[in-house]
Amino acid sequence: MNENIVKRNEKLAQKVIKGLESRNMNGFYAASKEEALQMALKFIPEGSTVTMGGGMSVREIGLFDALKKGNYQFIDRDEYADRREAMLLAYDADIYLASANAMTEDGVMVNIDGGANRVSALAYGPKVVLMIVGMNKICDDVDGAMKRARNVAAPINAQRFGLDTPCSKTGACMNCKSPDTICCQFLITRYSKEKDRINVILVNDDLGF
Repeated sequence: MNENIVKRNEKLAQKVIKGLESRNMNGFYAASKEEALQMALKFIPEGSTVTMGGGMSVREIGLFDALKKGNYQFIDRDEYADRREAMLLAYDADIYLASANAMTEDGVMVNIDGGANRVSALAYGPKVVLMIVGMNKICDDVDGAMKRARNVAAPINAQRFGLDTPCSKTGACMNCKSPDTICCQFLITRYSKEKDRINVILVNDDLGF
């Protein structure tokens, strides 16, 4: 990554972290994927019950593989015949892993979901939420974050899952009501009632969509 981009991201990350702290959430900065992985593992005691949604960012830093191989009670929904059972177990997990579709410079998170298992777990349930967020997802404000979530993250995910939505064909949100739409539930996280529940590791890399 270009040295000037690295410096810019370092400065911007500190602004985001201050914003998160003002909203009763914790923010941390990792200079690389490798540093982010080590930082994340320190949050997760061995023996903990851990689960996640589809989080590409979690996989991209190597955390998914580390948990599968380590001494953790990892709930992998892909290993369950009944995925609903796995998703319901998430609400009582010690640690829930996720990313954000977008985040503002002052620490507000925006997430869009189809089945709502991810956004509902972020809002309530798991004892601790650990977010892995690439600096590519930082936006000026909530409007910008919403636009990113709807016009970048959603179309790419629709294409990734092979869904028959207008955005998978056009690459941009068409505000559809397609049966395949994944823009069913919108969650804006602007404050956490529980201190230390939501923790965000900002990674100086392009992660996820």
